[in-house]
Amino acid sequence: MLYRKFGRTGEDVSILGFGCMRFPVIDGKEDRIDEEQATRMIEYAIEKGVNYFDTAYPYHEGKSEPFVGKVLSNGYREKVFLATKLPLWLVEKREDMDRFLDEQLRRLQTDYFDFYLMHGFTRGHWEKMKELGMFDFIESALSSGKIKYIGFSFHDDITVFKEIVDGYDWDFCMIQYNFMDENYQAGKEGLLYAAEKGLGVAIMEPLRGGSLVQVPDDVQLIWDSADVKRTPVNWCLQYLWDQPQVSIVLSGMSNFEQLEQNIAYAEEGIAGGLSEKEHELIGKVREVYLEKTEVNCTSCKYCLPCPSGVNIPAAFTYLNSASMYGNLEKARHHYEMFVPPEERASRCIECGACEEKCPQHISIQEMLKHASKVLEN
Repeated sequence: MLYRKFGRTGEDVSILGFGCMRFPVIDGKEDRIDEEQATRMIEYAIEKGVNYFDTAYPYHEGKSEPFVGKVLSNGYREKVFLATKLPLWLVEKREDMDRFLDEQLRRLQTDYFDFYLMHGFTRGHWEKMKELGMFDFIESALSSGKIKYIGFSFHDDITVFKEIVDGYDWDFCMIQYNFMDENYQAGKEGLLYAAEKGLGVAIMEPLRGGSLVQVPDDVQLIWDSADVKRTPVNWCLQYLWDQPQVSIVLSGMSNFEQLEQNIAYAEEGIAGGLSEKEHELIGKVREVYLEKTEVNCTSCKYCLPCPSGVNIPAAFTYLNSASMYGNLEKARHHYEMFVPPEERASRCIECGACEEKCPQHISIQEMLKHASKVLEN
């Protein structure tokens, strides 16, 4: 296993981290973890050098933390870095933060967390948590020894990301990033910004929720043309490990075969390991996916603010996601998760103000109708 420094923490983390949100389950039920198989996976990962385990309060409908705690209590806790997250959407007052932290410590059968994250910062959650006393909570948790390092995971745009990075002395962050999301959410600009500020950067969604490994024939032809043959999963991972600013890539592995493969791929995950020709190949794959977009929106946001509150770029992002990756169900799920009802496409009143400002001359009103039909109905 290869290791990298996790930003200013100075800790050596395995370049492959175990995301504890997609354990094998029984009868397809998320709250019924196949404990025998999942335990074997965790133990094997530790044996092979994986030392970063990332869970969270809601994973597996609340069953991930207790399960991980039970496995690590069998002599493994001190061999790994344990990370979990404060469920911001459930916090209503300052006391809730302490209550959740203490509950998570009990669930995970530990006295401290190596890494603790604010889970899923958006503009709204950032403002809410500041008002409720988040900084006081963080300082208290750090000084008490309940957490060693503090960070956040993120789901908003680059402007908000930079504001949060600059808003506190964070140790690390977690962003969604892959070769198709260079300009999505924090993106590559956010990766470079955080790393320059000394933050360790953990990557989630390296396979874009599996979308980048359900490969259409025209994309597979490009992968097959490479001098060095790799699976689509390996291409995705090597793209990330090639960048020295990436500290660790988290993978939510759901069977033993995936775990074995990813550990093998990590053996070649060297920064600067991809050739110029291989970068060009990845660029060609990106172009093929982009050709499948339905609306040529660059997310410049000149159309905003919408008088009715519609988040026009977000609606088009998820509409394009459905067409590019052929996974309507996942696009709808993310749309419902990240776009609140008052900002959805169906709120459009066809005032036309947006179209006057769009540099791409998109028929925004018609495309919002389409987005509403595809994503909301």
